[in-house]
Amino acid sequence: MIIKRYILIILLIISVTLNAQEDLVAREYFTNGEFEKALTSYKKLYNKNTNNTNYLLQLVKVEQQLELYKDAEARLLEVLDTNKYPELLVELGYNYNLQNDSINANKYYDQAIKSLDENTNNAYRVGRTFENLSLLNQAIATYKKAMQLNPRLEFNMQLARIYGAQGEVEKMFESYIDLVETSYSYLNTIKRSISEFISDDASNQNNIFLKKILLKKIQQSQDLIWNEMLSWLFIQQKDYNKAFAQEKAIYKRQMQSLDRLVELGLIAENQKQYDDAIAVFNFIIQNTQDIDTKLVGNLKVLLIKTKIATANDYPNIQKDYETLFETYGKTPQTLNLQINYAHFLAFNFNQQDQAISILKNALKFKISEYDLAPVKLELGDILILKEKFNEALIYYTQIERNLKNSTIAQEARFKIAKASYYKGDFKWAESQLKILKSSTSQLTANDALDLKLLISDNRAEDSLQVALTKYAKADLLAFQNKNDQAISILNSVLTDHKTEVIVPQALLKQAALFEIKNEFENAKSNYQRIITDFKDSILLDNALYNLAELLINHLNQPEEAKKLYEQLLFNHSDSIYAVDARKKFRTLRGDTLN
Repeated sequence: MIIKRYILIILLIISVTLNAQEDLVAREYFTNGEFEKALTSYKKLYNKNTNNTNYLLQLVKVEQQLELYKDAEARLLEVLDTNKYPELLVELGYNYNLQNDSINANKYYDQAIKSLDENTNNAYRVGRTFENLSLLNQAIATYKKAMQLNPRLEFNMQLARIYGAQGEVEKMFESYIDLVETSYSYLNTIKRSISEFISDDASNQNNIFLKKILLKKIQQSQDLIWNEMLSWLFIQQKDYNKAFAQEKAIYKRQMQSLDRLVELGLIAENQKQYDDAIAVFNFIIQNTQDIDTKLVGNLKVLLIKTKIATANDYPNIQKDYETLFETYGKTPQTLNLQINYAHFLAFNFNQQDQAISILKNALKFKISEYDLAPVKLELGDILILKEKFNEALIYYTQIERNLKNSTIAQEARFKIAKASYYKGDFKWAESQLKILKSSTSQLTANDALDLKLLISDNRAEDSLQVALTKYAKADLLAFQNKNDQAISILNSVLTDHKTEVIVPQALLKQAALFEIKNEFENAKSNYQRIITDFKDSILLDNALYNLAELLINHLNQPEEAKKLYEQLLFNHSDSIYAVDARKKFRTLRGDTLN
C-alpha cells in the first residue's frame, strides 16, 4: 500500500514537472512570435486541463494572432455555456472588436458590465480585463457602476490611474481626492502620484486643476485634510507664504502641535526663502508656551538673520542674543543658544575673546560629558581661528577620549587631523584621516577621505610640499573668514605650480570663495577651467555640479545648466551629485509634467 502511494506521488511530480516544461515552451513560442507552434502547445495544455482559464486565454490570444477569430469565438462560447465567467464576456467582445464588429463587441461588453447587477464583486475581474485589453472607457464604466451599486467598494485608485493614462488630469485628481476622503491612509501614496503631474510653476495647468479642486473641497467641508493638501501644493510650488497661510489656519483650528509649522520653516530656510522662514519661526515663537520651543525658534531666526546679514547688521544681532539671555539666562537650558552666540561673536563679529569666555563659563555647568562636547568642539574651532592649535587640540582630544566611537568623537578626531594639516604636519594628519575613512558618520568619512586624498596626492607629487603648505594656509584663512587673503594665496598656487596636481583643487576652493564674495563670473571661470583643462581630475564632477548650480541660481542660464547636469549624469553616474543632478536635469527638461 505504501509503495503504491509513493509511486503515485512520483508520477504526480513527474506530471507536474512535464506540464511546467510544456508551459514554458509554449510561452517561449508565443514570445518569439512562433504562433503556429504556440497554438499546438497550448492546445495540448488546455486539453489536459480544460478548467485552467490561463491556458484558455493564452490559446485565444494565439488564435487571434493567427486571425482564427471563429475558433476563438467558438472556444469562448463553449465555456460560457457552462460557466458564466463575466471576464470571458469581455474577451468575447474583444474578439469581435478585432474583426471590426463593434455591434457584437459592445453587446458583450455591456453584458459583462451588467453582470455587476447580480454581483458587484465581479467589478474586480471585469474592470481588470477591460484595463488589460486597453478598453479604458469600459473599465471606467465598470468601476463607477460598482461604486454606485455598492458604496463600500473602492475603485478610485484604479479610476485615477486610468484617467492619468488617458491624459484626463483633472478627473485623475478628482479620483485621488475622493480616495483621500475615503481613507487618509492613502494620502502619502497619492501625494507621490500627484507629484508626477505637477511642477513648481503655479501657472502650470495641472497645478491650477489641483488648486481648484482643493479650494472647492475647503468650501464644502470643515475637514482640515484639504488645507493640508493645499499647503503641500503651495510647498511644491515654493509658494511658502501661501503655505504658511494654510498652516496658520490649520493651527488656529486645532491649537495643538506646531510641528507642521516647524517643518515648513525648515523647508523655506533650506530653499533660501529666508523672509518666509523668519515669518514662520516668529509665528511659532509667539504661539508656543513651551520655553524650549521658543528658544529653538529664536535661535533659528537669529541664525537666518546672520546668514543674510552685512557687517552693519551685526550689532543688532548681538543685541537680540543679549536680550534673550536677559530673559532666559545663561543656563544649561540655553546652552545651544550660548554656543551659537559664541560662534557668531568669533566668526562674524571678531570678538573671539568674549566668545571663549562664554564657552569656558558654559563648561562649568553640572551636565553630562556628552552635553558638554558641543561646547568643547566650538571652543576648539575658535582657538583654531586664533591659531592656538595646541590648546584647541586639548579640547578635541578630550571629546575623543571621553566619548569613544560616538559621532561627535569622530568629528573631533577629524578636527584634530585638520588642525595638524593647518599646521603643516601632513604626515600625522594623513595617519589620522586613514582611520576616519571608515567612520560611522558618512559626512565625517567623506570629509576625511577628501582631505586624505588632497594630502596624499600632493605629498607624492611634491616632496617639499610647497604648494600643499600654501594651500593649507589658504584653507585656514578661508576658515578664518579672511577670504581676500585666501584668494590671493590661491592665486600664488595657481601661478607658481601650474603643472601640479593641486591646481584643480585650488581652482575649486577659489571658486567657492568667489561665490561667497558674489563674484560669480570669476567663480564660473574657475569651474570652466577645471572642466576644460583637467578632464581626468577626480574633482571634475564637483566642477560640473557647482557650475550648473551657479548658472541656475545666480546667472539665469538654465539651458547651459541642463547641459552640465546631463554631462555629469552620463560621464559620472557614480558621483555623489548624480541623484540630485538627475532630478534637476529632469525638471529643466520638463519630465515632471506627464
